[in-house]
Amino acid sequence: MIIDELGYLPLAREQAQILFQFFAERYERGSVLVTSNLEFSRWGEVFGDPTMTTALLDRLTHHAHISSLTGDSYRFREAKARKSRANQA
Repeated sequence: MIIDELGYLPLAREQAQILFQFFAERYERGSVLVTSNLEFSRWGEVFGDPTMTTALLDRLTHHAHISSLTGDSYRFREAKARKSRANQA
């Protein structure tokens, strides 16, 4: 299962509980790939419940491979390249 852009929008309490239940049921049963622009310390803002967020992160990170990317996004790089090409024309 792939969850893309987790944290882009905050979740209502019921949505956060449903997503937590999903992750809890997947725990040690199947792979989950999660992308987010937020560091773990800010996930409480998304889920609105520090206890649930801690439990969720505990399950997600238990067997995880965590990759942290830095630098400009590919969309930003492409936009800069387009602007540069347009200015040269």
